[in-house]
Amino acid sequence: MCRHLAYLGPPRSPEGPMFSAPHSLLVQSYAPADMRAGGTVNADGFGLGWFADDGEPVWYRRPAPLWTDESLPRLSATVRSGSYLGAVRSGTPGMPVTEAACAPFAGDGWLFSHNGVVRGWPDAVAGLAEKLPAADLLRLAAPTDSALLWALLRDRLRSGADPASAVAELVTTVARAAPGSRLNLLLAGPDVLVATAWTHALSWRGDADSVLIASEPPDDDPGWRPVPDGHLLVARRGTPCRVDLAAIDSDRSLA
Repeated sequence: MCRHLAYLGPPRSPEGPMFSAPHSLLVQSYAPADMRAGGTVNADGFGLGWFADDGEPVWYRRPAPLWTDESLPRLSATVRSGSYLGAVRSGTPGMPVTEAACAPFAGDGWLFSHNGVVRGWPDAVAGLAEKLPAADLLRLAAPTDSALLWALLRDRLRSGADPASAVAELVTTVARAAPGSRLNLLLAGPDVLVATAWTHALSWRGDADSVLIASEPPDDDPGWRPVPDGHLLVARRGTPCRVDLAAIDSDRSLA
């Protein structure tokens, strides 16, 4: 399993929730509080992605424990972005520990992370992979379940699908093909965040113009609220920032 977080709102630094908060992503990398039998630490890599002034994503990833990196804390303190995504990785046994396997995955103006596991990998989802264009399979970043999920979602987004509907459809499609999968997905764009709680923990906190989503709250602010299991959260930029919660229907639609 993994831990991840994302922010949408006025330009701010990710340094706080990533490093200096009491239960920051750094702390969650070596002392997570709610892994739900999905491992004990998140030491198989990390990443931070954000959107530059041109609206395109920038990302920094390494296939090592977050606590070993001396560069990212200072780097993150210099970043100001209206949308960012951070993640630490606990790799599923048998899957490679490489930079390409670490979230966030990026492309086409999006950042993506997966907290969970696809059961029966890879056979359970071979039929879904066959529906991708051959070029997308050849360009798969790593032979992992998360990389395939990103390729499947990216294909939907390229076809013009609404981000929330695309994420919900992907979750239900994979859950049918691979029952028992943990599919907490996190998709970030310059003006929207989409997150799912699917058999794993997720919480969110919002104020007048911003939203922060996290596998585990990085601080003790009383405004943190859990996302119910089987639900999707969508946050859209605005004043105030709009947040919608909806159940993910078994018919691949939002209830």
